[in-house]
Amino acid sequence: MVSRRHFIKKTAGGLAALGGLTLLQRSGLAATTAAAAIMDALPGKQPLIKKTFRPPNYETPVNAFDTPFTPNNLFFVRYHNAAAPEIKAGDWRLQIGGDAVHSPLAFNLEQLRSDFEQVEIAALCLCSGNRRSLFEPPVPGLQWGHGAIGNALWRGVRLKDVLAQAKIAPSALEVSLAGADSGVIQATPDFVKSLPLAKALDENTLIAFEMNGEPLPHWNGFPARLIVPGWTATYWMKHLTAINVISKPLDNFWMKTAYRLPKDRFPGAQFASQQTETSRPVTEIVVNSLITNLVDGQTLPSAQPIEIKGVAWDCGDGIARVEVSTDGGNSWQQALLKQDYGRFSWRQWHFAFMPKHPGTYPVMAKAVSRSGASQPLEPIPNPSGYQHNAVQKISIQLV
Repeated sequence: MVSRRHFIKKTAGGLAALGGLTLLQRSGLAATTAAAAIMDALPGKQPLIKKTFRPPNYETPVNAFDTPFTPNNLFFVRYHNAAAPEIKAGDWRLQIGGDAVHSPLAFNLEQLRSDFEQVEIAALCLCSGNRRSLFEPPVPGLQWGHGAIGNALWRGVRLKDVLAQAKIAPSALEVSLAGADSGVIQATPDFVKSLPLAKALDENTLIAFEMNGEPLPHWNGFPARLIVPGWTATYWMKHLTAINVISKPLDNFWMKTAYRLPKDRFPGAQFASQQTETSRPVTEIVVNSLITNLVDGQTLPSAQPIEIKGVAWDCGDGIARVEVSTDGGNSWQQALLKQDYGRFSWRQWHFAFMPKHPGTYPVMAKAVSRSGASQPLEPIPNPSGYQHNAVQKISIQLV
């Protein structure tokens, strides 16, 4: 089977004070302390909210989401491992193998571009732990706010077309994915994920090499990454180097321990080969929304209409409507939806609010999908703080 460790060249740097840290801490999954936002710019990026420097984890400020597509230089950054090597496009190779293919193959970037049909899709990239810091009581893990999310136009080739050339065997069960990033010590769990075969062969699952009309930024997976529309970003492997079609469930830390939810607590697609009696992997994105132009505690003049703007998204069923309340949930009014860029893209919305008098107004936004799924008023508790999609509540002061 192809191993990405044959590809990785160790880079300089290391994790500070490893001493007694557990594997969870080394991989960036340990609890972090909430602190005031620190803005910092990685090479090629505008200042983002720094969560950790090594591994690099940076979230996008909410005011950058007031656009259909998140600019590349403002797109969030998420790594589990500290070493993210710079890869030259001419040196890059994608290995296709595994015990359930008949013809192992390798492709360079130019071959991917020229040998397969190129497609483009608008899709939301969402970290499973987005909004983790909002859980009460606090839960362990990287304490993301609202900004571990971004919407982009991705261009690449269908994974199913590439796998077809390798001739998938009838025994195929899952497709495992590996990238070029790595830990700086041998004990760090290699970040390898798998998809059920059906999802890997979905026509919307891509090997992408462009983002918003430009080559992928280094921090977002250059030269190629996997795009799995409708599923959370844990499967969107960056710096993709190896794809293995396998006949048995992938058995590693990232599938058996991390990114799991209590069974039957959340809706969404099942991953049958990775499910146990008590838990299952995080899979589909849940319906959600975000106010993008107002912040909690903001003061505004009361003598003029106030536009409330935001975005809403789900796993790909599509957004049916967004409702806004300005009285703490006692009544709801429908917002206007803006252009639909496709079922995997977020949907912008806006609502005109004319306050009757000065005072404090509790503002809430709630998205409903075309399947009928709606945001809950409170987050669904789970040990690792995944899939926070409670109705957002902010207060604005009108004077």
